[in-house]
Amino acid sequence: MGTHKKHGFWHRYFFSLDHKDIGFQYLLTAMFMAAFGGFFVYVFRYNLAFGPSDIPLYGDLAAKQYNQLVTNHGAIMIFWVGMPILLAVIGNYLIPIMIGTDDMAFPTLNKISYWIFLLSCIVLLSGFLMPTGAFGGGWTMYPPLSVSDFGYNNPNTTFWSNFFTGNTFFLLAVALEFISMLMGGINFVVTTLNKRAKGMSLMRLPLVVWMVNIANLLFMFSVGPLIAGAFMLLMDILVGTGFFDAYRGGDPILWQHLFWFFGHPEVYVLLLPSIGAVGEIISTFSRKPLFGYKMVILMVIIAAILSLVVWAHHQFVSGIDPGAANIFSLLTIIISIPFAGMVLSYLGTLWKGNIRLEIPMLWALGMLATFTFFGGFTGLHLGSNVFDIYAHDTYFVIAHFHYTLFPTVFLGGFAAFYYWYPKFSGRMMNKTLGLIHFWGTFIFFNTIFIPLFWLGLQGQHRRIYNYSAWNDLLMQPEHIMARQIATVSLIFLLLFQFVFLFNFFYSLKKGKKASKNPWEANTLEWQTDSPPPHGNFDPYPVVQRWPYDYNHPEKELDYCPQTES
Repeated sequence: MGTHKKHGFWHRYFFSLDHKDIGFQYLLTAMFMAAFGGFFVYVFRYNLAFGPSDIPLYGDLAAKQYNQLVTNHGAIMIFWVGMPILLAVIGNYLIPIMIGTDDMAFPTLNKISYWIFLLSCIVLLSGFLMPTGAFGGGWTMYPPLSVSDFGYNNPNTTFWSNFFTGNTFFLLAVALEFISMLMGGINFVVTTLNKRAKGMSLMRLPLVVWMVNIANLLFMFSVGPLIAGAFMLLMDILVGTGFFDAYRGGDPILWQHLFWFFGHPEVYVLLLPSIGAVGEIISTFSRKPLFGYKMVILMVIIAAILSLVVWAHHQFVSGIDPGAANIFSLLTIIISIPFAGMVLSYLGTLWKGNIRLEIPMLWALGMLATFTFFGGFTGLHLGSNVFDIYAHDTYFVIAHFHYTLFPTVFLGGFAAFYYWYPKFSGRMMNKTLGLIHFWGTFIFFNTIFIPLFWLGLQGQHRRIYNYSAWNDLLMQPEHIMARQIATVSLIFLLLFQFVFLFNFFYSLKKGKKASKNPWEANTLEWQTDSPPPHGNFDPYPVVQRWPYDYNHPEKELDYCPQTES
């Protein structure tokens, strides 16, 4: 492999075709969007706890602005933080270097996918500059809230006046983000199938590579109906068609079906890369082979297929036929079985292992515990149509899906970040700051959402701007205190993320230099330099074994790299 010219800052971070640089671009952009999402949730949660007046760093919050912030917080955290971090960042950084190749199959397509993603961020935030303000109808974009008043409330409405609205910009931003992720997903799958190192069979792939590719295939199979529905919704907004607007003979429930056929698999699109990274970390720091590797892959494929047939459990109160509701309720409960199998696999790996409680391991165990006990078990409750009718649209649902998505995106994402940071920066992160960051995040995350389970069971509904407008609606002292505990905990949670940011940037320059393999792991990325050079390997590796040969009886060390015979 020849030498490569070292590019300057502008070329590297704006025009580079190297998969590692593109992964870093996705990471920085997602962190930038996370700052917006975090600020939005701070503003509207402060309003819920202490009232809409004189919010520090914001001012007074109107009801319309409340809806806009809630809507864009949800969309940003799912589409512009979760998806880029767990698909684009992990996929770009890890797939080529874990399968033993130099780059993606289509480097130019990879670069274009990032630029489209960046454009989607600009379009989304531009919605706040529209005359009508940003879209505030909920991140699920349910009609009629997402449909314009074309033709009947305002007969002078024109195409362009409907185009320059928060509704249109929100919808266009989501469409651009989907295009970006589709382009990246095709690249990941083609790269994995066609550019593996010699000896790297499918059953020798690291688990996280399997998970990223299954997640991308699931995204490709589920997003088609929503893309068609989004085009129909855009026509409703711009030219006054009536696909989803009941006033014009449309069916708003049809949008719910199209959205949730994608929306529920989207949860697993986010979950799979995260739980794959957690599996890598648990095996490495337990010093044991991953228990049931092939069975885990099989269970993930089964879960991905089942995720395509459970969407209507989001619609138990929308007038769905009770017989159909029972079927979707049963399928929702069945889908928990393969995920229970994955959790048991990880527990089997931990059992009697020589566990090293390094920072990545703490994040991985935190993710596994909170996702399983709070996210998973409460999902079984909501999968029951009888219970869901009572709990639907309450804060119990909010707490549930935050216990599903926050461990997936943030706890699992931080686990992956701390684990692979030495490889791609060449530096170790500060351990003390890492511990402060972990415990601050873990404790205050739980003290935000455990009170919300209780408030939801008390009957507190979501999408209410100011509870003090109704003195008899959950305004008892214990309810007010629960909202205040959740909000104060959120503020502390956000403050602890500044510890991470300092550690991240400080360690890039001042952190202890990392060796090739600081964690004594087996997978291929740990066999090249830290950080890897352009092209990753010289020469290309030849794979001799699967990635989880820890404590092999014939080896002196307790790990055995994939390149060793």
